[in-house]
Amino acid sequence: MHKINIAIDGPASSGKSTIAKIIAKDFGFVYTDTGAMYRGVTYLAIKHQVSFLDETALIELIENYPITFKQTDWGQAVLIQGEDVTQALRQPEVTNHVSEVSALPGVRDHLVKVQQKIAASGGVVMDGRDIGTTVLPQAEVKIFLVASASERAKRRYKENQDKGIKSNYNTLKKEIEQRDYTDSHRETSPLKQAKDASLVDTTGFSIDEVVATVESIVKEKMGEVK
Repeated sequence: MHKINIAIDGPASSGKSTIAKIIAKDFGFVYTDTGAMYRGVTYLAIKHQVSFLDETALIELIENYPITFKQTDWGQAVLIQGEDVTQALRQPEVTNHVSEVSALPGVRDHLVKVQQKIAASGGVVMDGRDIGTTVLPQAEVKIFLVASASERAKRRYKENQDKGIKSNYNTLKKEIEQRDYTDSHRETSPLKQAKDASLVDTTGFSIDEVVATVESIVKEKMGEVK
């Protein structure tokens, strides 16, 4: 039986990656973090001193430095030429510029093709901002996670604290609001809820509560496609 694909979209720090990883593990699916791919390109641009707006040079970086994933005991690691860059991709400089890079049509086209190839056999949980609308429009299950900007800023602040990264709550909130605007107003594949996606507001809810809600939706959809 063909395994379904699950698309999870939403704005920055809405809980996409956390929820997607748990869902993938619980259902025995493969998790693909598309956001890490765009962060990887942004990281490469910083490392090689390439302008965030130089589309041609950025595409060359994608072709010359393939971004791959590896499962480890503690989760999924992101590798570039064998180097584990998982933590480096979460640095503020990368976070603050990834929207610029991801807004470039050529960059998106290249990475979307890679993402679609990964999901071709089914059994994939993929999270991002345009999975249900652009990358996997035929996904059997589509979830759109949202949360208030203040809630998401608190989550990002705590995440940074846990990783030893210094940050300011008010600054994070402004950055998240700016990212929301940039992501939802870009010309190529803007952030928006797919018409057939289930909306889940995670504000004030624990991870376990959100997982339970999403998994009930997945199980219901799986019953429909059998």
